[in-house]
Amino acid sequence: MPRDHAIAVLIVEPHRLVRAGFRLLLEANEDILVVGEAVRGEHAVAGARRLRPDVVLMDGDVPGLDALGATRLIFEAGLPQVRVLLLTASGTDAEVFAALHAGAHGVLLRDSEPGDLLRAVRLIAGGGALLPPGFTRRLAAEVLSRRAHASTTFPELEELTQREREVLALVGHGFSNVEIAERLAVSPATVKSHVGRVIANLEARNRAELVMLAYETGLVLPVGQGAALRARRRYR
Repeated sequence: MPRDHAIAVLIVEPHRLVRAGFRLLLEANEDILVVGEAVRGEHAVAGARRLRPDVVLMDGDVPGLDALGATRLIFEAGLPQVRVLLLTASGTDAEVFAALHAGAHGVLLRDSEPGDLLRAVRLIAGGGALLPPGFTRRLAAEVLSRRAHASTTFPELEELTQREREVLALVGHGFSNVEIAERLAVSPATVKSHVGRVIANLEARNRAELVMLAYETGLVLPVGQGAALRARRRYR
C-alpha cells in the first residue's frame, strides 16, 4: 500500500524508548505511517486537531491532561475520522466503561503481543471497536443478572428501523462493516450509513458503545444463551 494511503497514527506516550519502539513496530508495515508523537494529554488533543490522524494510540497514564480527558476533548472536537485506541495496564471493567464513555473506540492491554497492537490499529482505523478479552462476557452476565430480577423495556430501540436493529445486533457480535454487508447483501457504504444513524438515534459516542448497547437491549445474547432461549421458545 502506498504510504499516502497508509493508516496515519499519532503516538501519545510519555516514555521516549517506548515511543521509539511503537514507531519501529508500526512503520515496519507498509499500511501504517506514524505522523506524529506526543508526550502529554494536551499535546495529544492539539496533535489530533492539527494532524487529523486515523488513530491516536494513547497510553492511559500520560502526564498533564489525563488520557480520559484528552480522549473526551478529541471526541468533542468534531473529528469523526480520528479514533482513539487507549492502552491500559489492567483493563478493569471500570476503566473500560470510563474509556468508552470518554469516546475511545478501543481499549488494549499494555502486555498484549505486538501482533495484537497491529491488528487493533487496523481494526480501529477501519471503523471497528476493540474491547479487552472477557469484557463483553462479563457485561452479558451482568445484563442477564439484571434481567432476571426486573422486567426491563428499551424504548430507545423504537427509534430504530428493523434493518437498523439487525445492524446493531451484528455490530454487537463484533462483525465489521464488510462482514455485515455480506450477511445483509448490501454495500459496505450502506452499512456505514446504517451504523451512523444507529449511533445518532441511540446517542452513542461510537461503535464501541454500540456493542454495549446491543447486549443491554437484548439484541445480543451470550454464547449458549441464545440457543437455550430458542429451545425454550420452540417447546412452548
